[in-house]
Amino acid sequence: MLKKKKKEDEQTSVDTNEQLSDDSQTVSDAILEEKEQQIQEEISAEERLKAELAQANDKYLRLYAEFDNFRRRTSKERIELLQTAGKEVITSLLPVLDDFERALKAMETATDVVPVKEGVALVQNKLNHILSSKGLKPMEAKGQVFDADLHEGITSIPAGDDLKGKVVDELEKGYYLNDKVVRFAKVVVGN
Repeated sequence: MLKKKKKEDEQTSVDTNEQLSDDSQTVSDAILEEKEQQIQEEISAEERLKAELAQANDKYLRLYAEFDNFRRRTSKERIELLQTAGKEVITSLLPVLDDFERALKAMETATDVVPVKEGVALVQNKLNHILSSKGLKPMEAKGQVFDADLHEGITSIPAGDDLKGKVVDELEKGYYLNDKVVRFAKVVVGN
């Protein structure tokens, strides 16, 4: 009976060892599969990141090229604008130039001065009207307090107390273009 018992124990031990080796094989297979799956996930994540990087680089290059084209186009438009900025004013002044030519021809044969003066006054009014429609306004300086931001003092003369620091005479008119000084008035200041 002992022999039989010993044989049964050996058989159980062999079965247990076989079962343990089968279990350990299953566990190691599962671990290997899990590691392979992790490696595949890492490779796919790396490929996805590479694709995203390539897409971002492509987007950056396109945006840079678009900005460069925009910069060139606006620079070209700015140059064209500067070259033709005065075109509108010049074309509106051409009729005044024509009127002056007619006035010069009329002065050559004129015997009476009064109609010539009236013609020149009409041309001047026409010119003033065109320039004022473009935003040009004359500056009123005579009798005003001297302001270095608006007036250019040419000389000063002794004046009474009521004219001290004020513009006594205007040698050359000053002008505003859309409320910005385009020419300072040349004035004589009372001292």
